[in-house]
Amino acid sequence: MIARDEALALVQERVANRNLVNHCVATEIIMEALAHHFELSEGDVERWALAGLLHDLDYAETAEDFERHGIVTAELLGDRIDDEMLHAILAHAGKAPLESLFDRALYAADPTTGFIVAAALVRPEKDLAGVEVRSLLKRWKEKAFARGANREQMAVCEEIGLTREEFLGIALDAMKGRAGDIGL
Repeated sequence: MIARDEALALVQERVANRNLVNHCVATEIIMEALAHHFELSEGDVERWALAGLLHDLDYAETAEDFERHGIVTAELLGDRIDDEMLHAILAHAGKAPLESLFDRALYAADPTTGFIVAAALVRPEKDLAGVEVRSLLKRWKEKAFARGANREQMAVCEEIGLTREEFLGIALDAMKGRAGDIGL
């Protein structure tokens, strides 16, 4: 399996946009926190985190051809990740059905990073420190806020046994804990 430092280097090499690199790292952070929440083995925690980090590896290449998003990542990674990680990455892009806890966690985590970052950026300090779950819950209902953060996709958290409040709390706490890694 690909090592974390190698995966990060690959993301940084293939994804030129710094905000998108931060999104990949933020997704890694949330996936790691979710794996810990579900009390998975350390090996599974590592796999979930890596899937979060690598999930948009092909984004720069497929932005104009979204039908290939996820598929190119699968081709690039080949046998460097296991089948379950590969399936979760394909499922997040709509190229495979959401079947497992892993699939659904990645699917929900992906847009959540942008939603939380948007909540930080509208604050005067432009950081995560002052963002609270209750403000995220209020913002959830505002269709104009973080329009690109698909609420239906984020709501899949309920299919993994988490309320919206619990899910956002796990994600926010995790991102706050590593805010420096994502520029916030």
